[in-house]
Amino acid sequence: MAPFMTRARSALILGPLAVLTIASTAHAQAARTPGIVPVRVETSLGMIDIDIDSAHAPISATNFLRYVDAGAYSSGRFHRTVTPANQPNDTVRIAVVQAGPHPQREGARFPAIPLERTSVTGLRHVDGAISMARGGPNTATSDFFIVIGAQPSLDEGGHRNLDGQGFAAFGQVVRGMDVVRRIQQSPADAQTLAPPVTIVRIARIPRS
Repeated sequence: MAPFMTRARSALILGPLAVLTIASTAHAQAARTPGIVPVRVETSLGMIDIDIDSAHAPISATNFLRYVDAGAYSSGRFHRTVTPANQPNDTVRIAVVQAGPHPQREGARFPAIPLERTSVTGLRHVDGAISMARGGPNTATSDFFIVIGAQPSLDEGGHRNLDGQGFAAFGQVVRGMDVVRRIQQSPADAQTLAPPVTIVRIARIPRS
């Protein structure tokens, strides 16, 4: 136990500016890792930086990035919040926020993609994972969600969906989980955010 306590005390001494610098450095290093594509999600509540893992989840990553590059998420929205309190009919409960393009632009979708199962990619639904929303297998298009807390029921073999196929995680939030949690805690009518949280835009972060 002692080493963990020592590290925790050291982190507290650093202060916000040092922590931000460390996070920025780690993100820059990840950007130079083959297959990692950093993107920034600018919302009305703040910014979220995400590393998209095109090496381990190439189908899902490519799909998401083509929507990003097409500007499909500009003026989009986080429209759904799922909390332990608003799932009265679900025996398996999760915590996520879901987003997509503005409804008026949903007609401009690319074809649905094959489901990349977590047993194949190795990318699990841990805290901060970004994943593709779907109905049945092989139906994901533009909507995505961000996981809050570890959610193994979303992995292949989990029972959030009765088909047991899970969802396709394809990246990880590296900065801005406080923003994700603020989105989750925003006013909602059942699971529908009211009003939605605006996505100003999502764009790739230039490599330094």
